[in-house]
Amino acid sequence: MSGPILVFDSGIGGLSVMNEIRKQLPQHDYCYLFDNARLPYGNLSEQELITGCVALIAHHAQRLNASIVVVACNTASTLVLPHLRRLLTIPVVGVVPAIKPAAMLSSKKHIGLLATPGTVKRDYTQTLIQQFAGDCKVDLFGTSDLVLLAEQYVARQKIDIDKLHNILEPIKASEIDVLVLGCTHFPMIAAEISDYLGKGVVLLDSGEAVAKRVRFLLSKEHNGDKRLQACYTKDINEGLKATLVDYGFSEFSLVTITD
Repeated sequence: MSGPILVFDSGIGGLSVMNEIRKQLPQHDYCYLFDNARLPYGNLSEQELITGCVALIAHHAQRLNASIVVVACNTASTLVLPHLRRLLTIPVVGVVPAIKPAAMLSSKKHIGLLATPGTVKRDYTQTLIQQFAGDCKVDLFGTSDLVLLAEQYVARQKIDIDKLHNILEPIKASEIDVLVLGCTHFPMIAAEISDYLGKGVVLLDSGEAVAKRVRFLLSKEHNGDKRLQACYTKDINEGLKATLVDYGFSEFSLVTITD
């Protein structure tokens, strides 16, 4: 377990999780692997997700001699974790929508989950709600368009604010007091979301909880070279590359999708 921490997502959303992990484990090397050729994952069938993600992640985990895999994608986490854990001998950590802390925090006992359509409709999500938010009214909001807006934002492209507001309008009208950001892309535009929804709605995501779990599993501190590699399945534009450089990445490579 001497290799990098491998963080995986469909796009740039997992950077929000990787940032939290780096705060707690700053000495590690990191590889950020994102499958932007098949973005957005919320529109793919379950079998496409399982087959594609498992092959891609397992191949690179073994190639890199990764110390741990973090599936920093809610949509993928609901499906692929058991398959990866059967294939790999290293720890595999996924993300779970922050339903439990949202239910505990809500004074109105009325919360919302904003996620991709895939995450919203999964039985996994309904089980979380039944287990941890049984005393709350939970409104579900599914969108893939917000994923693409977040991608544009991080790639330093101008985003359509009217489109953003149209997506968020039903949430603003719902009178919730806590909104779970159930896709790792959404914290990237949390400020824009919060500006529209107002101070009466608290935003929650799972980044810090995932980081704590990773730190627990990697109990021994690793003194690496602090290398940050970015691997992607489709060429990226200069805006996104510049953002990745700002995050500290210095190595970039286009990788082949392995089915």
